[in-house]
Amino acid sequence: MSNHVVSVTEKLVQPILDEMNLELVDVEYKNEGSNWYLRVFIDKPGGVDIEECGQVSEQLSEKLDDEDPIEIPYFLEVSSPGAERPLKNQKDFEKYVGEYVYMKLYEPVDGEKEFEGTLVSFENETAVVEIKIKTRKKQLEVPYNKIAKANLAVTFN
Repeated sequence: MSNHVVSVTEKLVQPILDEMNLELVDVEYKNEGSNWYLRVFIDKPGGVDIEECGQVSEQLSEKLDDEDPIEIPYFLEVSSPGAERPLKNQKDFEKYVGEYVYMKLYEPVDGEKEFEGTLVSFENETAVVEIKIKTRKKQLEVPYNKIAKANLAVTFN
């Protein structure tokens, strides 16, 4: 059910975002406590503002009411992905080369399964991430298919 709701929502929201020159970052439909939430994360260079989120929410809400893919009560939230934006596909990895990232892997690479570092490059389905272990730097070559989760990370220097 959850995957169906996500795919229908993606299909309904994309034309709205295309018209507003916005990017769809992610859609999630999940249960938290006794409530269900349909969350749509949008972005553009320089970030989105509350008015844009409101416009997308209003238009998407109308389309969801017409299509009616969700039979139970839920809350619709449209927002920016924030500073720790997820990297959901290879295009995101290419776009954010040079940024500080957090990664969690399905299996260890060079003894590391979870780490933060700078995304040095992404080519041939391989991410190169420079991590710091105490005082030394180390580059990890991470095959894309081993990445379970990745997102931009906030660093405090």
